[in-house]
Amino acid sequence: MSTSLDAQQSNSRLLAGFWLGVLGVTCFAITLPATRLATGSAGDPQLPPGFLTAGRAALAGLLSVIFLVATRSAWPKREHWPALAWAIAGNVIAYPLFLAWALRSVTATHATVITALSPLATAVVAALVLGQRARPAFWICAAVGSVLVIVFAWLRADTQGGFGFAPADLLLMAGVLASSVGYIYGAKLTPVLGAERVICWVCLGALPFSLPAAVWMWPAEASTIRPMSWVAFVYVGSVSMWAGFFAWYRGLDWGGTLRVSQTQLLQPFISMLFAWPLLGERLDTVSIGFALAVVATVFVSRRLSMPAS
Repeated sequence: MSTSLDAQQSNSRLLAGFWLGVLGVTCFAITLPATRLATGSAGDPQLPPGFLTAGRAALAGLLSVIFLVATRSAWPKREHWPALAWAIAGNVIAYPLFLAWALRSVTATHATVITALSPLATAVVAALVLGQRARPAFWICAAVGSVLVIVFAWLRADTQGGFGFAPADLLLMAGVLASSVGYIYGAKLTPVLGAERVICWVCLGALPFSLPAAVWMWPAEASTIRPMSWVAFVYVGSVSMWAGFFAWYRGLDWGGTLRVSQTQLLQPFISMLFAWPLLGERLDTVSIGFALAVVATVFVSRRLSMPAS
């Protein structure tokens, strides 16, 4: 009887982790159009990429101070800081900076071509760093999902003026790798510190650098920045850089990193859904069709992601 109950609780935890991953991905999906809205374009610049990177990290760091003090959280142990440093480097510094720079010269739709590789990159890093193993069918499903997303993003970009290799793609690829490394090292600490405290310590660890940098790089013409750019800045600082990780790290911990990482396949479609009202990009029947196909790969991969024996 107890064995059956334990199995039921384990399955409930896995399912909860999966849906927390979807919630985290939804929070992150808005990051791309929000970042584009915050930075503007090369022809219509708004917030500088450097300030956006430092500012969003500083805002998240200040929120983290409030949370850690309110919850009377103990300091991480010395052995925890190397993993926290990797998460800081990947999620607080490299990914936001590379993304902000890239989105000054390419559209949000174009960027999805590269960022579509995030779930596969995260699964590979999880296998290398955490030693997690999965059935070959899982990797096939992950690859199929990634190809579907890339083909869709490529076709969509082509309908909006053609897709070609851009120098910014190198920044996006570096950002994908950096974010994957940050995700995995943060997830590695979640069972020990808790999802909320992991991201708070990550943001707090960067605060001595992010806050002075944000003050130093404060836009000289701040009064001319559009209000919606400031709204987008607040979003990427409070949700993309902070609150979204509460759900994401907990989802990776409860649902299994390999399994939950595949929910990132949904991110480009959610990004485009929000890019419609924010950036004026349309959502058509082709988008819906590809989205349904990708949703199918996510759910199939979830069932195939039990560790290999």
